[in-house]
Amino acid sequence: MSSPISLTEHILDQQRLHPDATGEFSTIMTQIVLGGKMIAQDLRQAGLLDILGSTGDVNIQGEEVQRLDQRANDTFVQVFESSKIVRTVISEEMEEPYTVIPAERTGKYAVFFDPLDGSSNIDVNAPLGAIFSIHRLLPSSSGKENSLYLKPGVEQVAGGYILFGTSTILVYTCGDGVHQFTLNPGIGEFLLSASNITMPSRGKIYSVNEGNRQKWSNEMRNYIAHLQESDVATGRPYSLRYTGCLVADVHRVLLKGGLYLYPGEVMKPEGKLRLMYEAAPLTFVIEQAGGIGSTGFERIRNIQPKAPHQRVPLVIGSREDVELAETFLKPKIE
Repeated sequence: MSSPISLTEHILDQQRLHPDATGEFSTIMTQIVLGGKMIAQDLRQAGLLDILGSTGDVNIQGEEVQRLDQRANDTFVQVFESSKIVRTVISEEMEEPYTVIPAERTGKYAVFFDPLDGSSNIDVNAPLGAIFSIHRLLPSSSGKENSLYLKPGVEQVAGGYILFGTSTILVYTCGDGVHQFTLNPGIGEFLLSASNITMPSRGKIYSVNEGNRQKWSNEMRNYIAHLQESDVATGRPYSLRYTGCLVADVHRVLLKGGLYLYPGEVMKPEGKLRLMYEAAPLTFVIEQAGGIGSTGFERIRNIQPKAPHQRVPLVIGSREDVELAETFLKPKIE
């Protein structure tokens, strides 16, 4: 039986495959992992500590901030406080980018976070997640100018997520395959549990909040109706699976195939999910595993962001499923 491989060992092994690597990526990942472990510890004790419920504040997204949202955000900021590599931290919970003072002159990277995805699940002990994306800053950047750290997803250094469920799982890619690690709480280490994940080209599951059906376009409603129709040849009808946690639903799609959808609405065509710290990093992971991330009209990886908290529709999952969705959702040219 082979010895278990820790996340640290795996990153260092990957680093050795690239002679020009400086070790900066491994340092950033070490800090993200530390934050993930700290949040996992908080979640294990959430019912025993006074950290449940709302703070009474509303974040930049117009959403009520839960205490654990704020705690997770503070945790990820804290682990980068002494960094000399990461200059800028951008989070769903902060209106403005946070500049890491020790790295103000030396830092070369920006890290984007959704520090705690699935807030509606907090009080019912359902799955939660965290999403991260790493971008390299331009050499002349002070880390404050939007135009210098807002880059399309295709330029990500790495992207991934942490899923807090029956076990704590970290999934990441740096453009060389998708790898999964599971936290062993006894030794406090993430250990490799799956490498070079490849997702099915078509699935039998779709994830979407059907409570929004009346807000969707006719094209979107027609596509969902198509998935629900019986057709043995294509494996339809598809089964609906929806947890209310983006990370959990996308992780299921990664392993089982199918697709996750959070479309735009007739009155809100821009959608709900954020490009830089939700759609782009999850697309990076899914596409490295053979899938596609799309708005239904264009590929997520190619969108040039205009603002840190920019929203986009999201259709993400198995290649054949997303391509079919695009045929329904793209405007018909007369």
